[in-house]
Amino acid sequence: MHIKSFLNTSVLAAALMLASPVHAGEAETVNINTATAEEIARVLDGVGLSRARAIVEYRDANGGFKDVYELEDVSGIGERTVILNEARIRIR
Repeated sequence: MHIKSFLNTSVLAAALMLASPVHAGEAETVNINTATAEEIARVLDGVGLSRARAIVEYRDANGGFKDVYELEDVSGIGERTVILNEARIRIR
C-alpha cells in the first residue's frame, strides 16, 4: 500500500469515528416509558416512526412497560427486534 493511500484511508477512518455520535461500546439508550415516538425511532434499529408510534400507543394504553420483552406485545415488534436493541432499551 502506498503511503498516500494509507494516509487517505487513515484520515477517512478517523473522520468516520469522530462523526459518529456514539463510539463502539457506548450505544445510545432510550427510555421506552418516557421517550417520544421520534426518539424511539431514532435510537432503536429496525424501528421506524410507525412502529415507534405503536410503542407509545401501547405504553399509553397499558401504563408503561415493566420488562423489555413486553415490547413483543406491540404489533410489529418481534423477539428479534427486542434482542437486537436490548442494550439500547431502558424502562426506568
